[in-house]
Amino acid sequence: MDTIGLDLHKRESQRCIGREDGQILESRIVTSRDRFTAVLGTRRRARILLEASTESEWVARHLETLGHEVIVADPNFAPMYATRSRRTKTDRRDARTLMEACRLGAYRPAYRLADARRHVRAELAVREALVRTRTRYIALANAREGAGAAGWAPRRGQRLASRRQAHRRARVVGHAER
Repeated sequence: MDTIGLDLHKRESQRCIGREDGQILESRIVTSRDRFTAVLGTRRRARILLEASTESEWVARHLETLGHEVIVADPNFAPMYATRSRRTKTDRRDARTLMEACRLGAYRPAYRLADARRHVRAELAVREALVRTRTRYIALANAREGAGAAGWAPRRGQRLASRRQAHRRARVVGHAER
């Protein structure tokens, strides 16, 4: 089985393919679903190692749908980089290091969330953004109602009193309807 190291980036990624016969192929590819499908979709099953990053989860899921065995590795695991030279760090060297770590088994898999857990986290993130936005709009509306430091206290007090009265009226009307 071939081993592939993918050094992912937002626009372009570097790949290094280690074939069973010892041949090593390197190339850059655009980081997109279409390009991954075109480049890796037609080849036979391979073991692919990626570093955990912003792009790694969607890339890993897509490559798994193409039939490859994908491992998302913890980038803080130092032994994974044992074969890397101490010279200048480049994408090409990183991809080769990932391929060699995959071949040697010198990696620690990163924790990947289940689909249900990812869905809950996404909902919570949306809820947090909505609450934050609502809070900002309320603060903005309250600031616009007040005339500044001098006129703030009486107006705020009046506002609170009128809100209490409206709440009491709504409760009375609610009891009357029952």
